[in-house]
Amino acid sequence: MNFEKQGEIYQLSAKINLPIPLEEAWKFLSDPSNLKVITPDYMGFHIISGTDRAMYAGQIITYKVSPLLGIKMNWVTEITHVEDRKYFVDEQRIGPYSMWHHKHFLKEIKNGTEITDVVHYRLPIAIIANRFHAILVKPKLKEIFEYRTKALLTRFGEYDES
Repeated sequence: MNFEKQGEIYQLSAKINLPIPLEEAWKFLSDPSNLKVITPDYMGFHIISGTDRAMYAGQIITYKVSPLLGIKMNWVTEITHVEDRKYFVDEQRIGPYSMWHHKHFLKEIKNGTEITDVVHYRLPIAIIANRFHAILVKPKLKEIFEYRTKALLTRFGEYDES
């Protein structure tokens, strides 16, 4: 996992290889109802609406989530781009960030599928919030993506290059 800062925009990049066919990885990751499976329980993640159909560009998904200090909030995302079995993009419309743009890339590799996440985000009230990035936001995002990796490996198994 890698974090970078470009002006007021932060970037998180994460990659995982899973020992499953591309089709299976796509089916799981592009189903918004599976997001709960790969989100830590303490976040109180609850899907409100938007998961009644297969993923499509323009889809609006609403959640209740407690990302920090147990404070419940609405999070609304829009699926802005979908290319079947290649990538999809979700963008926050309402939520804790002033900007959240999350690209999910899938690529067939030997013995499995490579999944790459690239998230660009901006914190609200940048002058104040940026001071808290290193001590609060970055560790929380790292923990959430590490949980996601562990949940995917538990569900699908360890990748073997041989």
